[in-house]
Amino acid sequence: MTYHPKSDFIDVMMTRGFLADCTDLQGLDEALIKGVVPTYIGYDATASSLHVGHLLNIMMLRWLQKTGHKPITLMGGGTTKVGDPSFRAEERPLLTPAQIDANIAGMKQVFAKYLAYGDGPTDALMLNNAEWLDDLNYLDFLRDIGRHFSVNRMLSFESVKSRLDREQSLSFLEFNYMILQAYDFLELNRRYGCLLQMGGSDQWGNIINGIDLTRRVLDHEIYGLTSPLLTTSDGRKMGKSQGGAIWLNADMLSPYDFWQFWRNTTDADVGRFLKLYTELPIEDCERLGALGGAEINAAKIRLANEVTALCHGADAAAAAEATAREVFERGGIGDELPTLTVTAEEVGTGISIVQLIVRAGLAKSGKDAKRLIAEHGARIDDAPLTDAGLMLDTAALAAPIKLSAGRKRHAVVQLQE
Repeated sequence: MTYHPKSDFIDVMMTRGFLADCTDLQGLDEALIKGVVPTYIGYDATASSLHVGHLLNIMMLRWLQKTGHKPITLMGGGTTKVGDPSFRAEERPLLTPAQIDANIAGMKQVFAKYLAYGDGPTDALMLNNAEWLDDLNYLDFLRDIGRHFSVNRMLSFESVKSRLDREQSLSFLEFNYMILQAYDFLELNRRYGCLLQMGGSDQWGNIINGIDLTRRVLDHEIYGLTSPLLTTSDGRKMGKSQGGAIWLNADMLSPYDFWQFWRNTTDADVGRFLKLYTELPIEDCERLGALGGAEINAAKIRLANEVTALCHGADAAAAAEATAREVFERGGIGDELPTLTVTAEEVGTGISIVQLIVRAGLAKSGKDAKRLIAEHGARIDDAPLTDAGLMLDTAALAAPIKLSAGRKRHAVVQLQE
């Protein structure tokens, strides 16, 4: 039987494809109608930027706020010191408190583009779980919280089980992570009236733990909602490209490269991604996603523009489209292309084309760059590049050169003036 939602938020989650599972869909729907529902998603501070893999949940928080509720972005200043073992083959490297604080500062820049923070009833809150985790007394915590957890049940969770089944080490430090995350939900409910935790479907077990703990300790009714773990139609994990993670901070990935990532979406994914990553009406998403032949390219440009405008601003989206048009239609060098600047000292008597391709971000390694050249995928100023041993001197770099990997990835190399 199909559930017909009463609240705007659940309606958006269901119609746009955000909903994978919910602990009590009807109960949550009723709560959303009654009043403002404070809702959190946790983010561990393992890097100084969020990436496209986080964008689905950021859009969920954005829709939550747009439909009249209160988003809480919980930064894992405390839990990052432990590391989430979920579906990982090995322990995360431990970061220093200074590294964690620097990463949180970088991530804040992204959230501010999608959510309105402030003191109003539906204004977003940014919290840090170090606020309550840093000062925990271990013995009190074991007695008051640890007693509610069954090791047998914890071992049955897929994230732990998969690690043990592969006979890979799971440290006691990591095993504690799920208890700390459950405790986060309890504290957010106690301190801020938080009623809902959202996350990817790989967080289902952690979310259930938090709900159970809060019921046992406070006897409060709270909810969990998960989104699907997205893969592209060709089976790749969403947000990964050949060049690595698609970062949301402009200082880690240029708006042009971000735009290109979306422009290069597979035809079969366009309609789905329009629903999830833009705010275009559903009918427009379906109409654009159904286009065929060359027309689908116009839908991909619309997708790239809409997503880039949300993340980097409308001006950056327009500049990226203009640069792409210049590159593709006229073979020119656009202002927005990623640029590698080299000094005359670095070039010396000659610098290898392979090194430039790697440093410009068009290949991961020298081996990759040589393979790109061997497979006729590299070009220099739009001419085929066939010599992997090519060396360029300062005279060759007197004017900027354009390097290309395939038809859609480009970079400029210039000599420092």
